[in-house]
Amino acid sequence: MHFVFDAELYRWAARADSSWYFVAVPREFSDEIRQIPRVPRGFGAVRVEAEVAGLTWRTSIFPGEADGAYSLPIERAVRERAAAGEGDAIRVALIVLVG
Repeated sequence: MHFVFDAELYRWAARADSSWYFVAVPREFSDEIRQIPRVPRGFGAVRVEAEVAGLTWRTSIFPGEADGAYSLPIERAVRERAAAGEGDAIRVALIVLVG
């Protein structure tokens, strides 16, 4: 399945000095992703291919937010390429990898 959405970058709030940044996958897409049959992974992670600002990489999304949305980690190189910082919205293309 393929999803495209705009989401705001946020810093992981569990640690004040965190250098981890994420975007939340919209709830409606998170609900669809949860229904896709796939091999179970630790921590409820789902393997994906992500694209932001012309950069494509493989990673995992993780269940997190209290509202049930998955979170996608955004590396520094991606944030720099998108010229985006905390609070900025970025366009994300996401493909769920089921194999």
